Amino acid sequence: MPYLFPKSAELFARAQNSIAAGVNSGIRKMEAPVPLYFDHGKGSRLFDVDGNEYIDFQIGQGAILYGHAPKGMADAISEQAHKGTHWAAQSALEIEVAERLQKMIPGAERVRFNNSATEVVLSALRLARAHTGRPLILKFEGHYHGWADEGLVGFAPPPDKWGSEDDPTRLHPSQGVIPEVLNTFVVARWNDPEHLRQRVKEHHGQIAAIIFEPVLCNTGCMPPVPGMIDTIRELCDENGIVMIADETITGFRFGAGCAQTFLGFTPDLTILGKAIGGGTPFAALVGKEAMFAKIISGQVVHAGTLNANPLCLAAAKWCLDEVIALGDSHPAGIIDLGEQLMAGLSQLAQQHAVPVLPQGFGLVFHCTMLKPAVEEGPILDYRDYVHRHDAPRWAHLRRCLLEEGVRAIERGLWFISLAHTQADIDEALKRAAKAFARHAAEWKTA
Repeated sequence: MPYLFPKSAELFARAQNSIAAGVNSGIRKMEAPVPLYFDHGKGSRLFDVDGNEYIDFQIGQGAILYGHAPKGMADAISEQAHKGTHWAAQSALEIEVAERLQKMIPGAERVRFNNSATEVVLSALRLARAHTGRPLILKFEGHYHGWADEGLVGFAPPPDKWGSEDDPTRLHPSQGVIPEVLNTFVVARWNDPEHLRQRVKEHHGQIAAIIFEPVLCNTGCMPPVPGMIDTIRELCDENGIVMIADETITGFRFGAGCAQTFLGFTPDLTILGKAIGGGTPFAALVGKEAMFAKIISGQVVHAGTLNANPLCLAAAKWCLDEVIALGDSHPAGIIDLGEQLMAGLSQLAQQHAVPVLPQGFGLVFHCTMLKPAVEEGPILDYRDYVHRHDAPRWAHLRRCLLEEGVRAIERGLWFISLAHTQADIDEALKRAAKAFARHAAEWKTA
């Protein structure tokens, strides 16, 4: 029998009286039939307040690379909590974590810590502008760089406000944004190297940085086409532009050296979040020493009362040691499990005539629900994704999956954690078979 959620519904109704809109991050309202309330997690599983158990592929929006509540991390945090939770000063832990990052990531010559990747993005863009003396940042449609005024420019404009193919709009999805911020950005389409060359040429001498997700995970799951990242590196080198890789999602999921090592490039600055703290509020900016010169001199302000918080550092040290210990076996293990899950979902889709297209590396992938009569094949950029993805139909299938105990992200993204096993994949596909059958039966009359 499909899961029911009466206690979650009761708590969500109660939350309306104290928490604005009942949630503390707007995206959480997307969950249907109600935003869920959880009691605990263990490994690959989550348990909600109604006693429902889920095989979790949402995995903390990618932050829980190590599974829920790993004992080693809990012990590390607990041990530190008995020593102190915050000093607004230095600890040996911050050096130990920074030194690990230097050894793991090529080009990580210097490090600074923050509490969220959104903060790190702001730090990186400020630093790039100061380093180059230029005003503009180039970013790509569909790429997400935090929820601040600068991070969301050009993220997901509606089709009627896309702008032209040659000049994508600089729209921000939120009201209340400082209007002048929009004028400090140039937006380009992802996976079109020649278009990127033209955008850089149009703004010659004015672009401080190119920021991007090495694998676009926030809008579908779109690996870079051959030559895309090489073109970014080439243009940055030729034009004195800072190359910023936002590895908030991809960092450590693609191995100890992150997606940049997996794909074979070295950025000037790298943004790290999510998996670096294993679910604690922790993030880092790493990069070449020359890039940090104005922070070192004090000409660029980088601050934060809770930066390098010892509780988060204790968690991060444990997390990084777990990745280091895996050696060359990571990310091969989670790629294999994810590819099996993708293949199984594709088989179910074919069996039930549900037009689902899984795409990605296995360790992270996206299920696009194709609209009727659209072309098949890989989805390469944001506009193609919007053109082909049937969001309402995916939402129905996602709810069917949830009610059978398989939890993916509302927008269609799936993550494999180091806690997932072969048994989890097998069980997830058994549960998914029921969800696909139900969706196929209900959607015909929906």
